[in-house]
Amino acid sequence: MKAIIQRVTRASVSVGEEQISSIGRGICVLLGISVEDTQKELEHMVRKILNLRVFEDESGKHWSKSVMDKQYEVLCVSQFTLQCILKGNKPDYHMAMPSDQAESFYNSFLEHLRKTYKPELVKDGKFGEYMQVHIQNDGPVTIELESPTAPVDSKQLAKLEKQQQRKEKTRMKVPSESSRERNLPRSKNDPSASSGAEGDVSSEREP
Repeated sequence: MKAIIQRVTRASVSVGEEQISSIGRGICVLLGISVEDTQKELEHMVRKILNLRVFEDESGKHWSKSVMDKQYEVLCVSQFTLQCILKGNKPDYHMAMPSDQAESFYNSFLEHLRKTYKPELVKDGKFGEYMQVHIQNDGPVTIELESPTAPVDSKQLAKLEKQQQRKEKTRMKVPSESSRERNLPRSKNDPSASSGAEGDVSSEREP
């Protein structure tokens, strides 16, 4: 599990034109859940997030108080892109927990966070929706957290790799529109039948 913690003076989440939650001073937590995460990782992250000392004390000493110490608010936003693995320049997300499982896990995370802290001080976004997150970072202060690495399940990793390979093969087998057009029989009178025809696309490439 990975989290980006930002100390904020205010933050909010909107879906479309509707603002669904907002906080004042506190922390904004962007959370990425991995396929390997368990209850153990969940509890570890809740403990770390709530006890992270990113605020000053009453005398102005920095890095002395946590969000719980100050009774500030917490805004959580699920963000699977934190589990990105780059393949060249292309993001790959096969290490992110599938959404049907991740939603239940994320809700358990929120429940544990609220039980450990104060329910009324913990806000969240809307799982699975396209959100606009407005963050006024205070400092700026941004901390990256990651749960301890769990023992690698070789069978699970092998399964994920096979699934990814099947997806890649399926993509390669689906002919593009330009490929289908090139394979259609053309008459001798078709001026675009020559090898130098304008508009002939030899391949589709990703940027």
